[in-house]
Amino acid sequence: MRIDWDSYKEITESLARNRSRTLLTGFGIFWGLFMLLFLVGGSHGLERILANNFSGFATNATIIFPNRTTKPFRGIGENRRWDLVVKDKDRLGMMIPELAVVTPVLSAWNQTAEYDNHSQDCYIKGIYADYAQIEEPMLKYGRYLNETDCLQERKVCVIGRRIYNTLFPDGGNPCGTFIKIGPVFYQIVGVDISSGNISINGNMSRTALIPMPVVQKLYRGGSRVDLIAMTGKKGVKMSSLDDRIRQIVAREHRFDPTDKPALGMVNTEQLFGIVDNLFLGLNILVLLVGLGTILAGAIGVSNIMMVTVKERTTEIGIRRAIGATPRQILGQIIAESVTLTLAAGSIGIVFSVFMLEGLEKITANSEFGAAPFQISFWTAIAAAGLLAVMGVLAGLAPALRAMHIKPVDAMRDE
Repeated sequence: MRIDWDSYKEITESLARNRSRTLLTGFGIFWGLFMLLFLVGGSHGLERILANNFSGFATNATIIFPNRTTKPFRGIGENRRWDLVVKDKDRLGMMIPELAVVTPVLSAWNQTAEYDNHSQDCYIKGIYADYAQIEEPMLKYGRYLNETDCLQERKVCVIGRRIYNTLFPDGGNPCGTFIKIGPVFYQIVGVDISSGNISINGNMSRTALIPMPVVQKLYRGGSRVDLIAMTGKKGVKMSSLDDRIRQIVAREHRFDPTDKPALGMVNTEQLFGIVDNLFLGLNILVLLVGLGTILAGAIGVSNIMMVTVKERTTEIGIRRAIGATPRQILGQIIAESVTLTLAAGSIGIVFSVFMLEGLEKITANSEFGAAPFQISFWTAIAAAGLLAVMGVLAGLAPALRAMHIKPVDAMRDE
């Protein structure tokens, strides 16, 4: 089938008359797809940043610490202070076999690490070797504390990233070097460069890990500890052990087991669950907002194609008169609709990729750690496929109207 140049000229003039509406509709499609992909990439990047902050921290742990009592118990008044002790570690481990690790932590605050005219404010954290299963280290140099360090009460330490960068600005392996923290010299045995910002009793980057017995003797004395961290064996949910932990500790330290404020408990399983649900809701919201915007753009495409079909009634009638089949008319209108949506959508994909790349570069050197904000190749392909489907649906109603145009009616309109 052939259409003469006059017919092509009429089509061109029709498109020119609708140029402003076409551009406006195309912008709607572009903006909708850009919003969808930018929000998807942004939510993935934020999720990755949050994951970096939780990096290395046990996802199935319970941390307990003492608070003042709020209820009287067996003749003892309320508002009483009490302390966890090292023996609570052995007691909990023996009476609750579902626990895999039970380890105490003792901290000393407001310390200063010094070496070769450099100094850095820091925390001291007294731990046992099994604390690595609560906060997994990422060692750049050396090793972690071991049981021998604790048994022999060695004055050794594992320092965090910020302490290392400040005391050793020229880099290099500092293991074997002695640094001064307070009045005591400690030999560095490892450098932990963990990127996680979630830590117990102070950020790891400014923490010096020291064997628990050393911290007890030098800074606190006695058997008191600040807190006890626990993890469950495989398949055990720590939340199911909360009541048993509370009863054991309450019985030993003589407070009411129903006095929940007396024993502070932080369950990381529940914390991670809240975060997962938060991002699930965010992803659903992103999807709804993006699809809603694209749908609005598709409706605009359908409307512009309706106007185009109405203004091209004569041209369509002439094509029908010279032999064009309804299927050809249908294909033409749908092809125009798909072309409009794909053209505008492709620009939206490219623009969103560039914007996400810029966002990725901005956060690359932030304290939260680098995160991949970029969308995947298959996400872009899925978006293009969605646009094609939207284009077909948007052009279907105008195409069906065009199919039913009769040559006689077209001539009468002319």
